[in-house]
Amino acid sequence: MVILVDTNILIDVIANREPYAEYGRRILEKCAKREITGIIAAHSIPNLFYILRKDFSQKERRALLKDLCSIFRISELNAKKIVSALDNEKFSDFEDGLQEECALEEIADYIVTRNPGDFIESRVKVVQPDELMRLL
Repeated sequence: MVILVDTNILIDVIANREPYAEYGRRILEKCAKREITGIIAAHSIPNLFYILRKDFSQKERRALLKDLCSIFRISELNAKKIVSALDNEKFSDFEDGLQEECALEEIADYIVTRNPGDFIESRVKVVQPDELMRLL
């Protein structure tokens, strides 16, 4: 199984946001053990670096993100994906459109997010973390 993990799941785990962190941790563990193939979009890395600045030092953020890069395959960002996401008016949030473009290119079975409403028009099936765990 191949999954694209949305940024909000990673924030849940890193920032230990309860009650959401537990399912996210279980997903990360399965990706780390290579029981499932986990992908994160390249643009999630700078987004995380910025979002986590209030809770972690620069050194801590760098280490955390390097760890994520060892667990997940990183889907590259390129002009084709950017233009396709800009052209896709079904997504009001450009970043979500980029997530879908990465999931499509990586032939992901699912996008895992806590915000399925943001992906109503997604061409890749969307599941919440607890749903994914039930599927496994």
